[in-house]
Amino acid sequence: QVQLVESGGGLVQAGGSLRLSCAASRRTFSTVGWFRQAPGKEREFVAATTFTGGNTYYQDSVKDRFTISRDNAKNTVYLQMNSLKPEDTAVYYCAAAQLIWNPRAANLYDYWGQGTQVTVSS
Repeated sequence: QVQLVESGGGLVQAGGSLRLSCAASRRTFSTVGWFRQAPGKEREFVAATTFTGGNTYYQDSVKDRFTISRDNAKNTVYLQMNSLKPEDTAVYYCAAAQLIWNPRAANLYDYWGQGTQVTVSS
């Protein structure tokens, strides 16, 4: 069983930056993704990376502003978020999975963190 812990959320003004971290108790997975959910909205894909091949995936609306990266030694995945907008306000979740065919699909992930709140003020 894998435990995922997110950190780095907070309150920031529009145009600011935050870096989220996702620490895993152990690496038994091949894919790590970030998802977010705003109040009253469905959970949506943000970004993902694979540990085989180092592929990255992004939602179109964040591709030019967010960067996903990983530190294998620390068993941690990061999400650097720049030029934040009020529309980015949500609870951000880290998720992990073994080999899956579509890293953008939330229902394919096996493990989820409890989330970290990101609030962007106008």
